[in-house]
Amino acid sequence: MDIQSIVSPENLVYDKPELMNNNHMHYCPGCSHGVVHKVIAEVINDLDLQEKTIGIAPVGCAVFAYKYLDIDWQEAAHGRAPALATAVKRLNPEKMVFTYQGDGDLAAIGTAETIHAANRGENIAIVFINNGIYGMTGGQMAPTTLSKMVTSTSPDGRDVQTMGGPLKILDLLALLDGVCLATRVSVHTAAAVKKTKRMIKLAFENAMAGKGTSVVEVVSTCNAGWKMTPAAANDWMVENMFPVFPIGDLKNI
Repeated sequence: MDIQSIVSPENLVYDKPELMNNNHMHYCPGCSHGVVHKVIAEVINDLDLQEKTIGIAPVGCAVFAYKYLDIDWQEAAHGRAPALATAVKRLNPEKMVFTYQGDGDLAAIGTAETIHAANRGENIAIVFINNGIYGMTGGQMAPTTLSKMVTSTSPDGRDVQTMGGPLKILDLLALLDGVCLATRVSVHTAAAVKKTKRMIKLAFENAMAGKGTSVVEVVSTCNAGWKMTPAAANDWMVENMFPVFPIGDLKNI
């Protein structure tokens, strides 16, 4: 077999999305962020929204999305991405506006901004990476941290009597009339990645169609923060995260 037949389009198995920059990724090996970045780049390309998309990056690991996706970006203060996305979308209603947020950002300091933007039904998409801890700043306990889960600020495990239980913010958002899509996905297998791409694509289509707020929660790993190998982190996520944050649609109208 000659080299031309190997690289011909009909034999192409994988290619880097056009919108992905050639920057060296800083994410830890096994991190879910890189996979989700790739999926978003593919969705934007598939929908031919390269010149219309504006991403909102807040604080945390998620902030570095602007280094890897060649689209317009605005950076928001910690937790304020949905508020900034509201302004950007209202001033540019023809644009595709989405936020890319971690759980500490969206479900802790940004809880109010998230809930009220969704309650208003802002025509934006929210991509929510839930790995159960504050990954960037040292693995502290987050609102989504599981019961009895050990973190740098809960060394004896999360005590629900004094710290409360894991916040299922997607369940809360699904109750709001302004939300048209609330779904949980993952990227730990090839099939899961395909489902995630379908749901992010639907979220972007909803935003452009003016249907309201779409929230795609990606239940993810942070193998560095969890102090596990990537393979062990995937297994731990399936065994422990999925029962608390079950994969599937909560709302899709």
